[in-house]
Amino acid sequence: MEIRVHATHMTLADDLQELILDKVEHATRVFDETGSIDVEVSAEHNPRISDPVRLEITSAVAGQVVRVEAAGADVRAALDVAIEKYERRLRHLKDRLITRHRKGSEKRLNERPPGVEESNQEDSELRIDRVKRFAVKPMTPQEAALQMELLGHSFYLFLNAETDRYGVLYRRRGGSLGLIEPQ
Repeated sequence: MEIRVHATHMTLADDLQELILDKVEHATRVFDETGSIDVEVSAEHNPRISDPVRLEITSAVAGQVVRVEAAGADVRAALDVAIEKYERRLRHLKDRLITRHRKGSEKRLNERPPGVEESNQEDSELRIDRVKRFAVKPMTPQEAALQMELLGHSFYLFLNAETDRYGVLYRRRGGSLGLIEPQ
């Protein structure tokens, strides 16, 4: 297992780097093999921000990408929150993998795609702040839901392995999931 620690807008003392390495290594005890793990620590030098230190952990585990983000007043506080989230997501992934293996053919999520909800909000100045490019691999809607949850996103674009079409999985207001598919 390779753990890479990066610092942005700050320098990390050796004892903090060792602490980060130890805690991340301890958190991955849930899985036998974990791919490379990236830990990025950044500081924002703005007095208006109450939690200026942001810590992000990204790793590849069991073919899934697990990403958590936390903020705190200092590196140790942000690390504690991030490690707690990371352990929780790893345990949840392990439980989901075990459950999926045991259930076998009973894997159906969102058999009927729910209706599309429209928003009447119009913004006169729409602009794109960030463009993200990534490889889209075929997966089932269940796998996409798991990946969306592990990444902590509210929506997820994926190539549906069952229909060979692109789909968007999104979290609805009530907490349930919706699936958007082209006709």
